[in-house]
Amino acid sequence: MHHTSKLRLRSAAIALAASFCAQALAQDWKPQRPVRVVVMSSPGTGPDILARLLGGKFYEAFGQQLVVDNRAGASGIIGAEIAAKAAPDGHTLTVATSAIVIVSVLYEKLPYDLHRDFTPISLLGTTPFIVVVNPTVPARDIKEFIALLKSAPGKLRYGSGGSGSPPHLAAERFKAITGTHIEHVPYKSVAPAVQDTISGQLQMTISVVPMIMPHIKAGRVRALGITSLARSPLAPDLPTVAETVPGYDVTGWYGMLAPTKTPKRIIDRLNTEFVKAMKSPDLLEKMSALGAEARGTTADEFAAHIRAETEKMRAAVKASGTKVE
Repeated sequence: MHHTSKLRLRSAAIALAASFCAQALAQDWKPQRPVRVVVMSSPGTGPDILARLLGGKFYEAFGQQLVVDNRAGASGIIGAEIAAKAAPDGHTLTVATSAIVIVSVLYEKLPYDLHRDFTPISLLGTTPFIVVVNPTVPARDIKEFIALLKSAPGKLRYGSGGSGSPPHLAAERFKAITGTHIEHVPYKSVAPAVQDTISGQLQMTISVVPMIMPHIKAGRVRALGITSLARSPLAPDLPTVAETVPGYDVTGWYGMLAPTKTPKRIIDRLNTEFVKAMKSPDLLEKMSALGAEARGTTADEFAAHIRAETEKMRAAVKASGTKVE
């Protein structure tokens, strides 16, 4: 055999062996003690429930507990700082939501940097919103609603759970793309905004699926569209806003992050187990009850998702003129 051919074969064999070693190392990693998962909200919220649901799967995979550490307050900044500054050894993780991106574009100075201080593991789930109107509003779909807004600019009002909340920015992005105007009325939570839409004090609101679906079924509000890019199994018969407004896509989401500098083999191992968990039938069902569609992506795909969401939310914040109060 020619000398260079032998060299090539040897190089290929070494590369293959190195690849197998890397895979074996990733598969061999396991936590040495219970793993803390920081949740930037209080017990009983979506991220908290998801973290606890993942606990059982985590124990099956690693034989260690996933201990939920609730750190609510300051728009999640307290919890995010704790998670960002933890040791990068796989023993501290955090369940993040779309709120972490909104906070990163709303605040000029934070004690952490979303893109520099965290390593994405996987997108875990997405939560679409539903655009609803009071039944007296003379619009049966998104196209008619846009025409109505253009015929009466600033005459109609919509409510949200507060300035800078995902449904608020979903509405502001809708306004910016369609060139329409509807007056924003912020509330301290989305529940009173929904009630005032039912009573007719407001004409429109955007809500998470579990909260609004009973009102849609009872005819107390009329659903016009869902905010995800594709139709959702949570409301399969409901058209997307994007079917009328191309490219419109605003959804909440849940994902798992680790502190930056966490070794790639640990990220890869955690990714494998979390993606597997999100595909399990029992978790799929429980996620649906939360108003979320289970996902499971590569770390790189989740990193790209965070970058895209940052640009989208930055544009929505700018269009709305939202400032931190």
